[in-house]
Amino acid sequence: MKHIKYFSVFVISILLVTIFYQCKSAQKSTGKSDSNNLNIKNLVDSQRFVFVAQTVMPFRGRFRNLTSLYEVSIFKDTLVSYLPYFGRAYIAPLNPSELDLDFTSTNFSYSVTPRKKSGWDVVIKPKDKTEIQQYVFTIYDNGNANLNVISTSRDPISFSGYITKEEKKNSK
Repeated sequence: MKHIKYFSVFVISILLVTIFYQCKSAQKSTGKSDSNNLNIKNLVDSQRFVFVAQTVMPFRGRFRNLTSLYEVSIFKDTLVSYLPYFGRAYIAPLNPSELDLDFTSTNFSYSVTPRKKSGWDVVIKPKDKTEIQQYVFTIYDNGNANLNVISTSRDPISFSGYITKEEKKNSK
């Protein structure tokens, strides 16, 4: 019985030390966060950023880590989406080789709403891609972001990742 008490005290003390060091490292990193917050705000306001997806959560299904590079690029006048889709389609596509979330749009609306605590909600509605109703980004001050895709003919799907500065690539 004595050994169980000592072992419990040992485990609790390890946990407390770990939590203490995590709090200290979080406090040290907040010095950089003010400049990072301003940088993220500038990216959102300028409508020039890239959302890099790291995980996906289909409406029906399980959480998955993405091992390939999937992203959504916003260049103020162009939206380039290259994302996978896992889920149920209610209408079969006319051309099965065309993917709903792999497209380029030049006609879309872009609106930004500040969140109550921190970050921004960005809603993009492509007008020339009828299958996609909207992309709803939730962008946080630290650069992390979530994307919810709402479609007319498929189940919704969510992505988690981060945003970064856009780098316009040369066309093929």
